Amino acid sequence: MKQSKLIVIYPVPSNLEDFERRYAEEHIPMAIEKLVGKTKVVTSLITSNVNNAPAMYHRVAEIYFNSTADLIVCLGSPGGQETAAHAIEISSGGAPLFLMAEVEVIDF
Repeated sequence: MKQSKLIVIYPVPSNLEDFERRYAEEHIPMAIEKLVGKTKVVTSLITSNVNNAPAMYHRVAEIYFNSTADLIVCLGSPGGQETAAHAIEISSGGAPLFLMAEVEVIDF
């Protein structure tokens, strides 16, 4: 059984300071508390665009689950719905993109 993850990609916010404050103080604690079945949360701050194009995205969050079934249960739960709604609310640069993916890890 492969792990699955929810990927949330946030566009560049119109109010960077407010987004970062709310993301750190409200959203991450909410995700940790309310996303049932998660095994790990990885957040990334986009620092540059390698092809020098204008930045389109600001942050990426990856929430890992033991299976796609666990991810779907989480998304349908009250805590999953509340956390997703909050992600949309704080994303002042437009709605975040939500993706589901199967995880394949290749270690070197």
